[in-house]
Amino acid sequence: MNTLSSETNLTGLDLVKQGKVRDIYDLGDAYLMVASDRISAFDVVMPAPIPDKGKILNQISLFWFDIMADLVPNHVISGRVEDLPDGCQPYAAYLQGRSMLVKKCTPLPIECVVRGYISGSGWQSYQKSRQVCGIKLPDGLQESDRLPEPIFTPSTKEEVGTHDINIDFEEASRRIGRPLAERVRDLSLTIYQKGAQLALDKGIIIADTKFEFGLDGEQLILIDEVLTPDSSRFWPQDAYLPGGSQPSFDKQYLRDYLNAIGWDKKPPAPQLPDDVIANTRSKYLEALRFITGSDHGI
Repeated sequence: MNTLSSETNLTGLDLVKQGKVRDIYDLGDAYLMVASDRISAFDVVMPAPIPDKGKILNQISLFWFDIMADLVPNHVISGRVEDLPDGCQPYAAYLQGRSMLVKKCTPLPIECVVRGYISGSGWQSYQKSRQVCGIKLPDGLQESDRLPEPIFTPSTKEEVGTHDINIDFEEASRRIGRPLAERVRDLSLTIYQKGAQLALDKGIIIADTKFEFGLDGEQLILIDEVLTPDSSRFWPQDAYLPGGSQPSFDKQYLRDYLNAIGWDKKPPAPQLPDDVIANTRSKYLEALRFITGSDHGI
């Protein structure tokens, strides 16, 4: 396996932001976005990387950016390492498959979450109040039930190591303005519904997901990642059974392991056993194959 460590370390390039997974380098008139092999759970970055995870996420995102281009513009200039500036070429072997040249834009300060099924923090909220982010849901839902229709449940966008906070639509409107909040709500629901149907045709249920948007001048564009196992819950359709948690192709496997060992969800994160690392990689790779129809040489 051709892997990259937790740090990208592209000496000579201007690192301007290190997220939970992606490192952003300023190339002057564009950004270089590099998907590392880091993995986070409960908003805490794990000490050990998942081999090839960055490549897997990058290839899935490129697939979906292309699929959704008729619905919304995106920030991708090129996903080909050959198109990167000369200063990036010494790192071509590292960057191959895991990098994008992207437009500079102003990211919106909210996460645009869509839920088609009731799970995770949505299920926890429903158990307490029969609501999620102020949206009243029917009585009698079981964990992992499909919702009558997908719902938009935004959250704050916090720094690494801090939990994002679920907010209602009114709070999202206060943060970015109602007209823009309505646009990203409607777009998020449309993108999710298109992606969820395409994935279902391939045997994967996308239970929920989160999108990020930015402003390129006055133009709203889709940024960051799209419908990946990091930003979504992927369930195998043939094993779907409401009433509890589901088998998954995403980081839920890792979350379940961390819950089982009683981790308090605060830094520092525990070291991961080799089998947990290997199984997590396998699940991500399986998602790539299901979604795109290829393992992209990984």
